[in-house]
Amino acid sequence: MKAVTGLKIVKLQHPHLEEWFVTAPANAREKCHRYVHDAGGVIVAEDLFGITGSAKSDWPVTWLRGNPTLTGVHLHAVQGVPVERLTFSGRVVGSVFADGAVRHCRLGGLRPATMSESPAGQARATFELLEAALRDAGMTFANVARTWFYLNNILAWYGEFNRVRDEFFRKRSVFDGLVPASTGIGGANIDGTALVAGAYAVTGGQLTAVPSPLQCPALQYGSSFSRAVELKTPDHSRLWISGTASIAPGGETVHVGDGVGQIALTMRVVAAILESRGLSWSDTTRAIAYVREAALARQFHEYQSANGLTDLPVVTTENVICRDDLLFEIELDAGRITAAKSQSESAGRTRWG
Repeated sequence: MKAVTGLKIVKLQHPHLEEWFVTAPANAREKCHRYVHDAGGVIVAEDLFGITGSAKSDWPVTWLRGNPTLTGVHLHAVQGVPVERLTFSGRVVGSVFADGAVRHCRLGGLRPATMSESPAGQARATFELLEAALRDAGMTFANVARTWFYLNNILAWYGEFNRVRDEFFRKRSVFDGLVPASTGIGGANIDGTALVAGAYAVTGGQLTAVPSPLQCPALQYGSSFSRAVELKTPDHSRLWISGTASIAPGGETVHVGDGVGQIALTMRVVAAILESRGLSWSDTTRAIAYVREAALARQFHEYQSANGLTDLPVVTTENVICRDDLLFEIELDAGRITAAKSQSESAGRTRWG
């Protein structure tokens, strides 16, 4: 049996189920699938970066093309409870499961049905699809804690996307309640649409927007997302930190042209959000680091080594960020079980059969 280089597995043992978060290089994707299946788990969702192929699957897949030297896969899986699938036009776009206190809905691979519309029109159709999928799960946008939007050629139409999102949020009164955490970043999907999206929604538990101690609210400079959102339940807490970059308290980009400086500031900002909720890097379940240029990946990995973060379950991928002077961005999910201990495993301690 051979260990998989770069494999990270985080397991959260709830009273009623076990959750698995698997991070690995994309070339280990099929091994990850087999591992989950052979261990009696069910895949909830998959995020795949940097390779091409077919996205047809029995679970929701968000599949991004990109630099083939920076690839990775995230799997979210559960064991011990049934998983309901949500379908649209013959594709699985969502998974729903319950942990005894909370009902979870994970959506992924959401894209417009046609590419004949403008990017803004495709974005509008994607929001409508997201809403329809939530309806099938017995939820509304008021239940959404987290969204992901990967925009092809983002710098050409990010302003239009924000206008579409704002219009949707106003019509659904999102601004009167919880504004979700989010990532909005460049990314070409394998279907060729203007964007692909995902979301995480829940019923039960308590959802709260979490501010960033070192940054202003993104709403202050016209981006409609919360810096982070926390879910608290009787047995665990979960934190979704939005895509975070080198942005000053006033909203301007810091360390322009300095990738190392942008990485360091961004990581300080994320650490401060974690600490504000009584969490640390060791509570991370998944993360995605986005670099504007592939060469910056080495500098991020050097930062990890210098700061004791080599076990961080992170995929590093090359993407255009929403401002042309931003070189680095990271999103991060964290969780902590309060009724039982969580378990973390890395490639050195996990072997594949």
